[in-house]
Amino acid sequence: MPEKRCVTINPAKMCQPLGAIYAYIGVHGCIPLVHGSQGCATYPRYNFCRHFREPIEVGTTSLSEDAAVYGGARNLVAAIRNIKARLQPELIGILTTCLSETIGDDVRSIIKEFEQDSDGVALIAASTPSYVGTHLTGYDNAVKALVETLAQQNGQGNGELNIITGLINPGDINEIKHILCLMGVGNIILTDISQTMNTPIKFPKPHFPKGGTTKAEIVDTANSLGSIALTPVTGGAAARLLNRKFSLPAVLGPTPVGVKNTDTLVENIAWLADKKIPAELEHERGLLLDAMVDVHHYLHGKRVAIFGDPDIVTAITRFVAEAGMKPVAVCTATAGPDFAKEIKAVAQEYDCSPEVLEKSDLFALDEALKGTGAELLIGNSKGKDLAEDHHIPLVRVGFPVYDRVGYFRYPIMGYNGSIYLLDMIANAILGHKYDQDKLHQ
Repeated sequence: MPEKRCVTINPAKMCQPLGAIYAYIGVHGCIPLVHGSQGCATYPRYNFCRHFREPIEVGTTSLSEDAAVYGGARNLVAAIRNIKARLQPELIGILTTCLSETIGDDVRSIIKEFEQDSDGVALIAASTPSYVGTHLTGYDNAVKALVETLAQQNGQGNGELNIITGLINPGDINEIKHILCLMGVGNIILTDISQTMNTPIKFPKPHFPKGGTTKAEIVDTANSLGSIALTPVTGGAAARLLNRKFSLPAVLGPTPVGVKNTDTLVENIAWLADKKIPAELEHERGLLLDAMVDVHHYLHGKRVAIFGDPDIVTAITRFVAEAGMKPVAVCTATAGPDFAKEIKAVAQEYDCSPEVLEKSDLFALDEALKGTGAELLIGNSKGKDLAEDHHIPLVRVGFPVYDRVGYFRYPIMGYNGSIYLLDMIANAILGHKYDQDKLHQ
């Protein structure tokens, strides 16, 4: 259902720089540097702090009115020098904004001239203006820039798989690592926020948290067995580049939520790494099936609406249909190239007909919900008011979740993560039913 409005009301998306910072903070010893105004660094930091409850280091070139006339090259060079002197990073991930793109700063040329004074600090540049694309575009561009700048073949394979994660939580990354460990497959996670955004308190506080994908690992991605993008919209560009430049097999999705999608991930890992599927994973799959049977009488026929990033929405749509629910509306602000086709495939397989809102916003979803009789909403915290207006429960997934704590620690991917998501869905429905019963007593 295409939008005819020329204005976005209550957007279900964020800006490109936020997505690029999300990618850079998963690299060990990396400082994201926003080439723009101070607000372009403050807004993403604010959202990360609300979601992860962790402080993060983000630099800014602090462009102001004079830069709009004379350009921001001087600010960019000064910012790089200040970051090097204060933090001694391994990488500086530079990302552009509306202002720096509009005034026409050639960031790659600027840093090329500066590289001779970089003292071994890798300078990565990604083009991420907010007036095109969304946070997903920014993430995709940043990961592609990391691989494009650093990846090099050495003539020897490393026997590992590149796993390009997308904007997922530390809990999801840990679950994917668990699957890879059970299968005995070495891996390079692009990029790995499982520890950088879930850190312990230690004194003295280190400049950089433990964990993250190292510079050496990014260089070594060119020597891997292949690449799997868990969320193709936010990892496909890097996987395709590695395929085109180094002839590495590239598998784009599907996002491993639910039975079928997780089966596909496990099969793809087994194929690329030439491994057998272990009995432990078959056991975990059986536990997911058992959990689905346990709650089937609570979920069967329940009408559910879903919004968020396209890869996550598509995967959850299939999973709720597997669990016997009826998806009645799906909404995404960033349409993937196959979004509508994949939703249609689920609809045909499970005999349902959800209203598909592509490149849309929460105002359109609000209007759609009025005629669907939805009994549950699945999405991030931006759907809180929408759920309250329609008197239905909200199951929080994705980014950002800012009105609850700890959600980033738990997976919704893999067999174990799908069990957790299933439990959240069932408990949301049960809790809402009992609350409503008390209301009418």
